[in-house]
Amino acid sequence: MSSDLPAETPSTVPEQMGATYRLGRFLIAPLARAVYRPRIEGRENVPRTGPVIFASNHLSFIDSIAIPVAAPRPVHFMAKSAYFEKWASRQFFTAIGAIPVERGAGQKALDALDQQRALLEDERAVALYPEGTRSLDGRLYKGRTGVAFLALQTGAPVVPVGLIGTDKVMPVGAKIPTTKERITVRFGTPLDLSPHGAASSGRARRGATDEIMAAIHALSEQELANAYNEAPAQNPIERIKQVLPHERL
Repeated sequence: MSSDLPAETPSTVPEQMGATYRLGRFLIAPLARAVYRPRIEGRENVPRTGPVIFASNHLSFIDSIAIPVAAPRPVHFMAKSAYFEKWASRQFFTAIGAIPVERGAGQKALDALDQQRALLEDERAVALYPEGTRSLDGRLYKGRTGVAFLALQTGAPVVPVGLIGTDKVMPVGAKIPTTKERITVRFGTPLDLSPHGAASSGRARRGATDEIMAAIHALSEQELANAYNEAPAQNPIERIKQVLPHERL
């Protein structure tokens, strides 16, 4: 069911989120809804309190704006630390709930998970992309296990999200989103991943990830890529690593 978002009151935003975020929440979100008129479905599925992980497909830069605009509660997401180097961009990204993080694999990926876990332990909501990066061809790629690991570790429910049309509103390379297209944001039923097992189990992480991706697929209706969304290997060692089975966070 589609629904329009009612106006929020300042009391719904925790004080610790900062003045810049509160200002952005009450100015940017209503303005974006008025200009871009997003179709919002399943808003009633989002828990209003407690830790929540929004797990979404990823088609465009504006996905990280679309989810906070459509969600009925404040949402945080990770953004490249480079976006926070200049004052203007730092203010904008802070206003829409972004938190700087060093992107990358290995220790950087673990550090990002630590930041997200801290937010969940503070009973906040975070938005994550199991695919890891944007899909350039519109297909839905295999999920990395970081989201499932975080959910199994913290016990936070996962709300699957299907974004439709964000790649048309702001394609890769575009500087400004167009107002000629509309997007759809679909919130699915929260997933309890605990039956898969402990976060320490690779089988549990993979099974939980597959359940998350199946729910996202049902909402987004994308063609399945049946592969990870990875940049082409730059050397023989990277090519071997991509071919050999290993866990992607």
